[in-house]
This record gives sequence, structure tokens and C-alpha cells, in this order.
Amino acid sequence: MTTHQQFSREAVLTAAEELVRTRGPQALTMRRLAAELGAAVTAIYWHVGNREALLDELVQRTVREMGQIRARGATPAARAESVALALRRKLRERPHLIALVHERGLTELMMLPAQRALVHEAHAAGLRGEAAAQAVRAVQFQVVGFVLVERNRERAPRQQPGEPDLWDVETAEQDPALAAALARTPDPERLFAASIRALVGSLWGAGAGG
Repeated sequence: MTTHQQFSREAVLTAAEELVRTRGPQALTMRRLAAELGAAVTAIYWHVGNREALLDELVQRTVREMGQIRARGATPAARAESVALALRRKLRERPHLIALVHERGLTELMMLPAQRALVHEAHAAGLRGEAAAQAVRAVQFQVVGFVLVERNRERAPRQQPGEPDLWDVETAEQDPALAAALARTPDPERLFAASIRALVGSLWGAGAGG
């Protein structure tokens, strides 16, 4: 049996984070965590305290990880797009951990680094004041709303009738290509990239043009 000297606090936190990320907070028990690490339960307590203390630490880690968003690209609009893409990816990767952050009232703190990155690019595009605030919040709401829709679609029961049954030439106003496209399962990656590019292009372009 592993003793507390043979593994680190970081190893305990990493194992706990993986349990929550893949199975949800209900899967995190000190006994299960000890089994994952091949350790005694007492060794887990020695490293991280009780379960609530462990969850609090996971929340803080998640907030820090969500702050590691860096803008990339040659223009303010491209860099704003990159922030939105990175934010969506991070939210998608850790839904259970994000839910824990939200439950503890730290969502706004978690979102602050992404907002600040967007503020920087809005300023670089010439936006100031209310116009910059609207641009930042529009992108933030688009990202969060898109992720929520994705999650709802993934968890929804099978739809009868579904989109292939509902869309035909008549419902698409005599546009067969549109009907065929709406009958297909959407590609969320392409759809998000297209929507965020259109949104950022409109808002950031207005700033650059002004």
C-alpha cells in the first residue's frame, strides 16, 4: 500500500480532477480516489483534507486553468476569434468542473481572463467604452450559449420526428439544398467557427472602420 511519502499532493489533485472530469462530482469519493492511486484513504486525507476541501481545490484549479487563454493571430479580429475558440474548447473539456465553479459562485471570476483578453483586442481594433463592452459580452454570450446548446443536444432523448423528417422542399420554401443541409446533423466545429467569425467580423470590423 502506498504511503503519503510516495506520491504528491499534485498527484492526488490530478487524479481527483480526472475522476470529476470524466464521471462527475458524485464519482469522487475518498475511497475511490485512494483506489485509483493505490493508496490508503488516510494518506489521501493527509494530502488534501476532506472531500469538501478537495472539491474547493479542484474549483480553484479550474479557475486558474481557465485563465490560461492566450490570443493568437495577426489582427485584433483574428485574435478575438482565437480567444472565443479557446474558451469554447476549455468549457467543453470540463463541464463537470465548470458546474462546480458555478455552484460556488465563481463563474464571473473564472471568465475574467477571457474577458480581459477580448477587451485588449477590442481596444486594439479601436473600440472604446460601451461599444467595447458590447463586443466583449456578445462574444462571451455567444460562446457560453453555444456550449449550452451543444450540451443540451447531446443529452436530449432521441427526437421523433427528427430534423431529417421535418425538413423537405416545402418546409424549406422550395430550397432543396437548404432542406438537405438542415436535415443533416450539424457540424458544431464548423458552425461555431462560422458564427464567431461573423460576429467578431461585424463588431471588430466596425471598430477598425471607425
